[in-house]
Amino acid sequence: MQMTPIRTIFDVITDFLATNPTPQDIIAYHLPPELETRAHELLDLNGEGQLSELEREEMLDFVRVEEMMSLLKAKMKLKLKRASE
Repeated sequence: MQMTPIRTIFDVITDFLATNPTPQDIIAYHLPPELETRAHELLDLNGEGQLSELEREEMLDFVRVEEMMSLLKAKMKLKLKRASE
């Protein structure tokens, strides 16, 4: 039986960025619902002190991506503001 590779948060984000999104697309971007759900599951487990080491690493990946996307969105907003001046 062949296993389907698991798509990571980094796969999803890099696939999105590879589409050459506009600044507006980047600002409006949200994770797919299944990844939002997974992030909340990991945060809940973390709050209960029940994360395995692999789950902890996965949660930290979500945190890293969230930080990167927040910074990217802020830069896109600044770019749009400067372009409108």
